[in-house]
Amino acid sequence: MADPTTTSPDSRYVRLRNAFFSGIILVAPLWLTIFVFSRIIVLVGGTFRPVFFVFVPNAIRDKPELDAVWDVLATLIVIALVTLLGLVSRYVFGKFFFSIGDRFMQSIPGVSAVYNTVRQIVNTFSSQGRHMFNKVVLVEFPRKDCWTIGFLTNTYQGEAQTRTQVEAWTVFVPTTPNPTSGFLLMVARSSVVELDMSVGDGMKMIISGGAVVPQWDGAKAQARLIRPL
Repeated sequence: MADPTTTSPDSRYVRLRNAFFSGIILVAPLWLTIFVFSRIIVLVGGTFRPVFFVFVPNAIRDKPELDAVWDVLATLIVIALVTLLGLVSRYVFGKFFFSIGDRFMQSIPGVSAVYNTVRQIVNTFSSQGRHMFNKVVLVEFPRKDCWTIGFLTNTYQGEAQTRTQVEAWTVFVPTTPNPTSGFLLMVARSSVVELDMSVGDGMKMIISGGAVVPQWDGAKAQARLIRPL
């Protein structure tokens, strides 16, 4: 009976072959990446090196051992110039063409109403619009025992809040599915239920009419509410 501890030559060959191919699989992506980047550097750097380094003396620029250095520097300069061009086109030309397109859409009867509505919704989801909302809350509206989602916009006690004779928080209750309109409420702090969901999740729930419900770990939330005696 053959000893199970004895390894046959065929099995050793299979292991070596598998190890060799595993090494190729690991090395091939790295080699391909280096090869592609080196070809890009040679192509871009070799093309623009005479333009960017015309002020460098020929004795230094034409040294074979420095070719790689000049190619890398020229490639970095090209990348920086392309990035700068993209920024300029985005903030200068982009605003110009956007203003032209905006005026064109506003001038089309019927389309302008839909366009304005969509633009208001997009602005609501923008970072500036989300910054206006501090927290997602629940308030009883429009009647008692009828709860609705709102956004806490301010806790500052101005004249309107002070005249309520209670600490009133300012809450914006948007309409669904268009959250750009809604109701401004001043609700007693004791009647405001703060939620754990983010402002973005609250917006998704409102726009979807409640079809999209954010996930919530109730056990962890209840544990945070329990205070040690």
